[in-house]
Amino acid sequence: MTDAQPDVIVIGAGILGASTAFHLAERGYRVVVLDRGAPNREGSGTTAGNLHIQAIHTRRPGQEVPVDSARLLPLQRRASEHWSQIEERLDADVELRRGGGFMVAETAAQEEELREKHEWEHRVGIRTEVLTGDEARNHMPLLSDRVRAASWCSLDGYANPLLITPAYLTAARRLGAQLHAFTPVTGIQRVGDGYKVLSGDRSWTAPSVVNVAGPWITEISELAGIHVRMSPVAIQMHVTVRVPPVMHHLVQHIGEGLSVKQVSAGNLLIGGGWPAAALDMAGRSTVSPVSMAGNLAQAGRILPFLGGLRLLRMWAGPLAATPDEMPVIGEVPGHPGFFVAGGTYAFTLAPVWGDTLCRQIAGEPPADPVDDLGPDRLLYNAATTPVSP
Repeated sequence: MTDAQPDVIVIGAGILGASTAFHLAERGYRVVVLDRGAPNREGSGTTAGNLHIQAIHTRRPGQEVPVDSARLLPLQRRASEHWSQIEERLDADVELRRGGGFMVAETAAQEEELREKHEWEHRVGIRTEVLTGDEARNHMPLLSDRVRAASWCSLDGYANPLLITPAYLTAARRLGAQLHAFTPVTGIQRVGDGYKVLSGDRSWTAPSVVNVAGPWITEISELAGIHVRMSPVAIQMHVTVRVPPVMHHLVQHIGEGLSVKQVSAGNLLIGGGWPAAALDMAGRSTVSPVSMAGNLAQAGRILPFLGGLRLLRMWAGPLAATPDEMPVIGEVPGHPGFFVAGGTYAFTLAPVWGDTLCRQIAGEPPADPVDDLGPDRLLYNAATTPVSP
């Protein structure tokens, strides 16, 4: 069975797919969004929902290759502009909170990292301030005496990951986009100047395909004969019982994986990229008690009041990491009309990536250059063994 033919087929209904569908539909493109399961079910719905506008730590726990944080700052600045308008554009409450954030340091070396990143931020127009530990505690007495210094950014914040993706999809559908959940892609064929995407006995043909399938980017690309190196992992989150409002800022650690905030419901959400016990691409990944103990001990060291709160639950979610730990976005060389996007900072950068993909499909330059983040660096010949960067 062949459905009505769109201009663009978006594969993946997480936050990147939803943002892309919205930006395209807003421009008048006919868009079909396909997802293997329920929208927002995987990484996008299990993330912490942080808005990282100041640069963060360069490594998750267990991460071998550091993120080039300075490179991403212009994109984070652009993301901040998008997020400031997002609820109005989508006509939806996504529990956007811009209460600002502290990036803390415990050692002299970590304090020097704070000062270095402050210079990077200053150069791209992101306003941050480096404070002594005492100055930071004057603003936020919950911080422990172990905090030697902290970087403050008033633009950091949070959006509810369970609300933002549905809001994007609802807005896209109001503009004519079609969403097909529980529609796994089973084949992708080159047909003339476009692509035929199959799901069982159904098919859609369009000039452009956008692969934003998260950890399944490699799997979907293979169906089109494209071999993309990805390194998907599973990370886990921890949430406490609800308490009255006590914490109004995002707190992160410059040298270790840590993020803590109090969400609108009153729970304290503790994350920072700690790995789950296993990545299960077919079902639910298994949480790690070791990572739980490490993450909670670290959080309690920086914010001692957390030690008195009961842990309510923890969960794991997949992350679409790349071998060089940098985002990937753009048209695949040799496959005109086939685009991929994903990787680091995906939640924060989702509005930027949706806008960027829309511009690229329209043949326009993106608002910020992204050529160095294109998929060419991740391609390899199927007949050879991929080499790590």
